[in-house]
Amino acid sequence: MISCERYGNGHINDTFRLVCMDWGAIKPYIIQRINDKVFKDPVSLMKNISGVTSFLRETIIAQAGDPDRETLNIVKARDGKDYCQDSDGNYWRGYLFIEGATTYNKVRNPEDFYQSGKAFGRFLCRLGEYPAGELTETILNFHNTPVRLEAFKEAVKADVCNRAHLVSKEINFVLDRESEADTAMKLLREGRLPLRVTHNDTKLNNIMIDDQTGEALCVIDLDTIMPGLSIFDFGDAIRFGANTAEEDDPGFQ
Repeated sequence: MISCERYGNGHINDTFRLVCMDWGAIKPYIIQRINDKVFKDPVSLMKNISGVTSFLRETIIAQAGDPDRETLNIVKARDGKDYCQDSDGNYWRGYLFIEGATTYNKVRNPEDFYQSGKAFGRFLCRLGEYPAGELTETILNFHNTPVRLEAFKEAVKADVCNRAHLVSKEINFVLDRESEADTAMKLLREGRLPLRVTHNDTKLNNIMIDDQTGEALCVIDLDTIMPGLSIFDFGDAIRFGANTAEEDDPGFQ
């Protein structure tokens, strides 16, 4: 090992950039400790990621792309698994480090948003034939709107911070549209919308932008890869893109 240091600004997993000397060549890697308090089934989570990234790699090769830069590539443990578990029970994983690319925490200009849409659209397209029903829900009901709405109503009722009155207009806007909340899920149940592989966290900072071309390169942060609806990814991308500040900016909370 040459060096190991914390990397990035993610809030869930612990991420490190590890640099090693492999057979005379310097090789950088990303090493992550999976947060099993958020993702309670790391084994199934890694099965999702392994299946999707392997499928993407084959598709990218068939399209004459660069499979080492256009998708995440898992570095397997010595026992052949896609993860390893340490003596404290923590789950770890490794990826090849993608050099010459950067992620950005907020949209700087319209081109950033365009590249984000292009990347996630390409991601969904490449996974169009993947059997989405085989994926595990890593966070149950993550984008199930009726379930989310019920949780929202409970939070408003509890009002633990005594500030619901400050956003009564916004609360009423949501509640006035309660009848529309089940529309997408109803269409899925009726078979009128197809079940797809969805990313479910379509933020700009989950896209790596090539430093030379300025074009979207690779979709990252695949922990929330799940079976869902493509409209989930579209809606979440619009939510993020419409914000003018970083989502954890304390001045807007």
